[in-house]
Amino acid sequence: MDWGMDNRLAQLIQPDGHALFLPIDHGYFQGPTRKLEQPGNTVKPLLPYADALFVTRGVLRACIDAKRTKPVILRVSGGTSMVGKDLANEGITTSMEEAVRLNASAVGISVFVGTDYEKESLLNLSKLVNEGERYGIPVMAVTAVGRELEKRDARYLGLASRIAAELGARVVKTYWCEDFDRVTRGCPVPVVMAGGPQVDTELEVFNFVHDGMEKGAIGVNLGRNVWQNDYPVAMIKAMRAIIHQKATPEKAQEIYEVERRAKYNE
Repeated sequence: MDWGMDNRLAQLIQPDGHALFLPIDHGYFQGPTRKLEQPGNTVKPLLPYADALFVTRGVLRACIDAKRTKPVILRVSGGTSMVGKDLANEGITTSMEEAVRLNASAVGISVFVGTDYEKESLLNLSKLVNEGERYGIPVMAVTAVGRELEKRDARYLGLASRIAAELGARVVKTYWCEDFDRVTRGCPVPVVMAGGPQVDTELEVFNFVHDGMEKGAIGVNLGRNVWQNDYPVAMIKAMRAIIHQKATPEKAQEIYEVERRAKYNE
C-alpha cells in the first residue's frame, strides 16, 4: 500500500483496529435536520470523542474550526433530496482536488445497489476509486437504501458491501442486521456500521453496536442516534466504550446514565 494511503487510513482506524466516525452530512439531502440546524454547535462537544468526522465541504468550511478538528471523511456524492423523485439518482459533487485542498483523510460516496440507478452509482464509485488511488485518498462506500428499509437484511447488505469492496472501496459503511457476520465475512475490507433513524432507547443502540462489533465490524459511522439524543456527549462516551474498550451493552448503559446524571446536576 502506498505510504499516503496507509497514513490516511491510520488516521481513521485507530491502533486497536477500531473506529468511531461521526457523520453530520445529513443536510446534503435532508436540509436542516433536527438538532443539526447549526452543525458547528452540534459537533463541538462531541469531537473529542470521535475518531473522524464525516461531513460535506460546505459545512466543513462554514462550521468546523480548522484548528480544532479530527480527521475528515469528505462526503462527495449528492444531487438529490428528500423532496425529489429518487434518492438513488446521485452523482459525484466534489473533485478529488477539492478533497486534497481540504486535507481530507478519506472521501465517502453512496451506492444504491438494486435500484434503477445501480449502474450509475457503482460506476461513480469506480471513478472515485480510480482518482482516490491516484492521490492516495481512501474511498468509503456507503451502502445506501434510501426509503426502502426492508432491504436491510444480511443477503442484500452482504451483496452490496461485497460489490463495493470489489470495486475498490477501502472501507464500507453499511447497516447492522440480523446475522451480521454474514455481511462482514463476505466483505474483504473493514466494515463500519450506520445507525439510521433514531431508535426508542439507548440500550437498543448499544445492543446492535456490540453485536456488530462481535460479528466483525471495526466500528460505527453513527450520527442521529448520537446527536439527536437528549444527552449526546453521554451517548458518544458510552459508544466509545463499546468500540474501544470492549464494554458490554449493560456497561455502556451504565456509562450513559452516569454521564447523563452528571449533566443534569450541572
